[in-house]
Amino acid sequence: MRSRRIAIAALACAFVLIPAGTAAAGSGPAPAPSERNTTKSTAPSAEGNPMSAKAKAGGVCPDAYQIGTTGHITRDGVQIASVKQFYSPECKENYGYLWVWESFREKEDDYDVSIGIYNHDQDETSGKRSWLDSNGQEYWSNGTDTASVCTSAVGTLRPSGSALTYEAASSKRC
Repeated sequence: MRSRRIAIAALACAFVLIPAGTAAAGSGPAPAPSERNTTKSTAPSAEGNPMSAKAKAGGVCPDAYQIGTTGHITRDGVQIASVKQFYSPECKENYGYLWVWESFREKEDDYDVSIGIYNHDQDETSGKRSWLDSNGQEYWSNGTDTASVCTSAVGTLRPSGSALTYEAASSKRC
């Protein structure tokens, strides 16, 4: 009797751990305008704010919102930056976004950064922008006319004096 209760409890726990379904990048509808971040703040943020000064200076359309899942640049198993892809329905453009984490910035003086949009159909990166010997936190790519193809945001980060460049990509969106 006791072993039967243990078996039932173990089986119940197993069913809780099995996901009911999965979602893939590129599946499902875009968030409704009411579900998007409608903040009017111009402050930069880890989430990505198309209203920030750097986004505006880079030509990012203010209605842009994140699509797909975030990629993380890691060094020695520690996350040092985030890479995201944004889409603007108004401008019909994709943008790459890279946010350098404060914990990394506190340890490094300068670093090289790049961010762009990888076109899976053409096997090329477009809209790429690069900064050498930078120490900023927020970076936006140029807008790309790639809304009709499969894309990912791709970003790199190389600490000054390091032979290695660290990189990551957001999920593929079609």
